[in-house]
Amino acid sequence: MIIRKFIPQDLKRVFEIENMSFEQSYGINMFKQLYDMGVGFLVAEKDSYVIGYVIFWIKYENQGHIISIAVDKNYRRLGAGTHLLVKAISILSLLNLDTIYLEVNENNKDAVEFYKTFNFKIDRVVPKYYENGAGAIVMYLPLNHGKITCK
Repeated sequence: MIIRKFIPQDLKRVFEIENMSFEQSYGINMFKQLYDMGVGFLVAEKDSYVIGYVIFWIKYENQGHIISIAVDKNYRRLGAGTHLLVKAISILSLLNLDTIYLEVNENNKDAVEFYKTFNFKIDRVVPKYYENGAGAIVMYLPLNHGKITCK
């Protein structure tokens, strides 16, 4: 498995993964816009086939933000999500940020537990964050001088 930068030819596959992973997905144009804005955009590839992605950026001067991360359902539990998240955290930590934030659907207990293994902490719940009325759990990871620790 390799982690590499997203290229425009990956767009269709990333969009497929997004749609299979989330009830409400970003539109394909949103992915194009994010890429054009220069956000961090990485894909996981196995045997030359894109199986996952992560999108991240600097939201505020001292805060990183994981916009979206997903892995094809047929390739989950093989480490792709871990590799993608570690790479994103590594890149963001090199930028001398204080914290990385993300939002996760309050009903996605597996994702919450996944982030906790990277020492993400729950900050708060935002009611009715998603269009379907579900709340979002806002999680954060304090950065410790570029060091990443997992439980």
